[in-house]
Parts: sequence; structure tokens; C-alpha cells
Amino acid sequence: NELKGYVTSDLKLGAGKTYYLTGSLQVKAPATLTIEKGVTLIAKDNGEINYILIEQGAKINAVGTKDSPIVLTAERKENGAWGGIHICGRTHSNAGTGNTSEIGNAPYGGSVENDNSGTLKYIRIEYSGYALDSEHEANGLSLYGVGNGTSISYIQCYKGSDDGIEFFGGSVNVDHCVVVDCTDDSFDWTEGWNGKGEWLVAYQTDPSCDCLFECDNNGKAIDAAPVSNPTLNHVTLIGNNSSETNRGIRLRAGTHASFSNTLVIGKNDPLTLETEPTISSFVKGESKFSNVILSGTVKDDGETTPSYTEALFTAAGNKVNQKLTFTSRFVGTVDGAGAVPADDDWTAGWTL
Repeated sequence: NELKGYVTSDLKLGAGKTYYLTGSLQVKAPATLTIEKGVTLIAKDNGEINYILIEQGAKINAVGTKDSPIVLTAERKENGAWGGIHICGRTHSNAGTGNTSEIGNAPYGGSVENDNSGTLKYIRIEYSGYALDSEHEANGLSLYGVGNGTSISYIQCYKGSDDGIEFFGGSVNVDHCVVVDCTDDSFDWTEGWNGKGEWLVAYQTDPSCDCLFECDNNGKAIDAAPVSNPTLNHVTLIGNNSSETNRGIRLRAGTHASFSNTLVIGKNDPLTLETEPTISSFVKGESKFSNVILSGTVKDDGETTPSYTEALFTAAGNKVNQKLTFTSRFVGTVDGAGAVPADDDWTAGWTL
């Protein structure tokens, strides 16, 4: 069962079967790619650029279960072995018009906020991050202008060499996601993403892993609209304690955001804010931290007036310089903050 090329009519991968990806698999409108529970899809180590791309107007319905997750992996068991999943929707991006995906050059963006690209549930994406060149590496899951009619939950990205999950604009909501040892950023957003993320985990042991969250509005035009402004709730972020990759949540390039019930440990600078629009949004209360608990303290760029200070952070009920330990990787909560309660370990049985 080998797969590659353009998919122009509906394609189903049957439950429990093993398939081999021998090149790029690009699903074109109006086709739907259906992947049933227990499927294992293995990207061959054959010198080809192997990835899955869902174009605008096409869909992917990949629904596993806790006991029979879908596993998207690689023959070569190492970071960067293949190109992961890319979904292109018809929802907003603030990067202008004519945008195309970094991998596959497929168009994305539009004005259909409830655009539906399908359903992803109980999926493990392993060893992604294939590098086309020094500027273009593939994330585990890349979401380009994906709308909130799309359902994404119970996703793990494991040992990729770029980001785990990255949002390029869009309004899609995600929940119950785990990123482990993806060696750029665990989660990344840019281009105006304004969806919700709930019950999210980033866990790093590899010393080369960078930010736990890297958060931009638009690096080329920090005031571009619509402004990135997602809502994140119940988040556990555990860094690699590296002295070289020392940022946890990095908010910059004009982004807004709201974080609540969030734990951040394992980074020398667990929370950093940069650029005037970003810092001002927190000073003015347009962006918010609520029940955010840090193992260190808050740091801003030192160039913006007024600055966002530790005093402002703690006055809102957040905590700094806390000693936090986890007895089982990322399982545990503190005062309601965190993603994985000890009595409800939703990561058990399907993640690595």
C-alpha cells in the first residue's frame, strides 16, 4: 500500500492497516482523505520529499481512538525524516494576498471564518521537520488559514526538527495537544491566529529545543490586521533548562494573547514580552494573564514605556519564582493551573 501524488477523488485508508508514503500526497478540492483508526502511515527513507498537504476546499477526516490512534511516522526514526501534515484553509491571514504554504506552494487565506478542513483526532505525528532548505522546514502540523469549522484534538507531535504545531493566521481551535522534543518551537503562531487552545502540553528534554511558545502577529508588519489574539487555557510548558535556548513563552511582533491556568518551568526566561504593541496590550488589559505560574519571572524588552512589570503580573493574581516539580513528566496541576490533572491523565495510552 504505497501512496504519493495528487488525490482528486475521495481516498480512504482502512482501519488498522499500514501504508507507506513514497512522496508528497496532495489532496485537491473537493476530495476528502479519510484515515480510519489504527492506521500506521510510514514515510519511506527514499530521498523523496514526503508530506501530506490538504489544499483549500479539500478535507482530511483522520479519526483515531485512545486505544487505536493513527500513527504518522517515518522509516528513519529521527528528527526531520519527513514533512508532516499541512492544511490550507480559506480563513484570514494578515500577510496579504497570494500566500502559499511553505511546503507544497498551495494557496491559503480568505474570509470564511467557519471554513471546515475536516477532523483530526487521536493522531501521533513522529519525526517530522524535513528541511527543503535553510529557510523552509516542515512542522509536525502546519495550519494555514484554517477555519473554526475544523476540529483538531488529541494530537501529539513527537521529535520533529522544526515546530510542533504552527498557526499561520486562521481561527481554528485546538485542544488536548502534546508536543515533545520538537527542536525549534513547541507551539508557534503568526499572521493573525485568533482561535482557542485548551489542554496543551509542551515538553522538552532535547537541549536544542527553542521556545515553548513563540508568538507573533506579523514579523514583517507588526500592526497588520487582524491581529493575532488567541486564548490559551490549561497549559503545561516544561523546558529543557538550556542556557542557550532560554525563553519559554515569547510574545512579540505585535501579538496579543490571553493565557490562563498555565504553568511554565525549565526556562531561564519563562515569559518574555517584546515590541510596543504587544507590551502595551498587556499593560492596558487588552491581553491578559490569569493564574499563570512561572518558575522564574517576567521580562520585557526594556525599551517600551510603560513597561510590563513583575508587579503588574503578580497584581493580577499570577505567581513568579515558584518551585514546581512533576513526578511523571508533565502530569500534575498547581492551584488549577496546568493541562494534565493527576486524576485525569488524558495523555495516557496514545502518546510517547
